[in-house]
Amino acid sequence: TSVDYSFARSGFSNQCERALNEQINVEYNISYVYHAMWAYFNRDNIALAGFAEHFRKESLEERAHAEQLMEYMNLRGGKVELQQLLPPQSEYDRPEKGCALLALELSLSLEKLNKEKLCELHRVAEDAGDAHMCDFIEGELLDSQVQSVRQVSEMVATLLRMGPPADGMATWHFDQTLLE
Repeated sequence: TSVDYSFARSGFSNQCERALNEQINVEYNISYVYHAMWAYFNRDNIALAGFAEHFRKESLEERAHAEQLMEYMNLRGGKVELQQLLPPQSEYDRPEKGCALLALELSLSLEKLNKEKLCELHRVAEDAGDAHMCDFIEGELLDSQVQSVRQVSEMVATLLRMGPPADGMATWHFDQTLLE
């Protein structure tokens, strides 16, 4: 038998397969960005352990989502095709914002982008009449993504309220709250 043929594939369109592979790539790229943020905040001259741990957890969560999508692809008889990862930036400090606000704003934009991409994935599944894939996206991914957008939004708002964006004391204090 050919390895290109799946016995499990049933009612799973090529469009859904392509869109799932794109979403897997989105999740891995976001995980890679968060991993770079972890490395940055974990440096001895940055020393913001709360931010480092936060971004390490975010990286692992996004990678787990990629793996969840890969498992779903295999369940449906699709073929996972990983793409090249884009290299993330490695420095996150800007004089007008400081490193923490810049990183959190980037995180918020990534979470919003991921939510938009999941909605696009849902539209592809809906257009293909794939009720199972729609249910999977709604039940396993969308709510947690909306919650992530809200959580990071609150983090940005809190840090801004604590003091000027580039204020080292506000950043340090916020970092301490992340360790709790």
